[in-house]
Amino acid sequence: MNDTGHDERLRRWRMVLGGGEADGTGCSLAGTDAAMDGALTALYGRGPGRPAGRERSAGLGASAPSVARWLGDIRTYFPSSVVQVMQRDAIDRLGLSTLLLEPEMLEAVEADVHLVGTLLSLNAAMPDTTKETARAVVRKVVEDVEKRLATRTRATLTGALDRSARVSRPRHRDIDWDRTIRANLKNYLPEYRTVVPERLVGHGRAAQSVKKDVVLCIDQSGSMAASVVYASVFGAVLASMRSIATRLVVFDTAVVDLTDQLDDPVDVLFGTQLGGGTDINRALAYCQSQITRPTETVVVLISDLYEGGIRDEMLKRVAAMKASGVQFVALLALSDEGAPAYDREHAAALAALGAPAFACTPDLFPDVMAAAIEKRPLPIPDMATHQ
Repeated sequence: MNDTGHDERLRRWRMVLGGGEADGTGCSLAGTDAAMDGALTALYGRGPGRPAGRERSAGLGASAPSVARWLGDIRTYFPSSVVQVMQRDAIDRLGLSTLLLEPEMLEAVEADVHLVGTLLSLNAAMPDTTKETARAVVRKVVEDVEKRLATRTRATLTGALDRSARVSRPRHRDIDWDRTIRANLKNYLPEYRTVVPERLVGHGRAAQSVKKDVVLCIDQSGSMAASVVYASVFGAVLASMRSIATRLVVFDTAVVDLTDQLDDPVDVLFGTQLGGGTDINRALAYCQSQITRPTETVVVLISDLYEGGIRDEMLKRVAAMKASGVQFVALLALSDEGAPAYDREHAAALAALGAPAFACTPDLFPDVMAAAIEKRPLPIPDMATHQ
């Protein structure tokens, strides 16, 4: 290996090991490398489990100005995805949540779904001087998420609604001749140059503007923060579709119906209160009371299933809804993080009722909803735990 390659290896090891007498590289840093190392040192320099001799000596402390400077540094030297991870680690490792109550701090952070979850958990303690800045940060994240997901969600669900609305025994005036011919091409009789329409495909009933009812029932315990953010955005997207009547319900030990705020997911998010207990049974009882067309209704429960209410009653409600024709979907999470810690016994009990519980990414959610609308098997990912 030439000298340049050797020096580059030493530089990288020096960045990983963090300096000090025991790093063994003998490499010193300058310029951008030194600044990057300083930003890493401030966050990861002190922590349990670091061997003696490898302690980094700096730290963020609890000073808002020093944290604001550090936030600016990491945005300068690291890509956005790394900045978001470092911010999350700073909040978790160094207890900096309370500093997010200061407007100048919020203006300095890289906004993402996890930061929104932290802000929502601080909502009750947030001073008035910070709330407008916090709403602006949350709105930016919500708009980014909506831009990423809304178009595909509407297209996927519109197709599912059209397919579910077709009738198999249409009156003559309701026959969709294009789809009927395509569905019966196998019955083409060449000698007569015609197709025998064994199966008629009809148009959906145009007079019925609302084709499906969707109830999103969201656990707002602290571990579900990212799911609450994504569910609120999806709720707003669904509510914008005239053919779907959408209801959004959040719960801890109490139940709050936020349907009248669905035109603005930011209002929905600030109407939640992350971190309480959990009473799934009470939430499902409320949702059940709102169902008027069970065979045209999809209920989506988003929860880690840690039930603080009456377990047997919860399961009876799910069984009763399914027996009445409701399509019941149980999601352990609606996020990019995979399955959280969850109650395996309750997940198994739901699976036994024909309602497997699984973690769902935001990108998969439109397909899950389309399958539920069409009453076909759900596209459960291989990684899902649903037994």
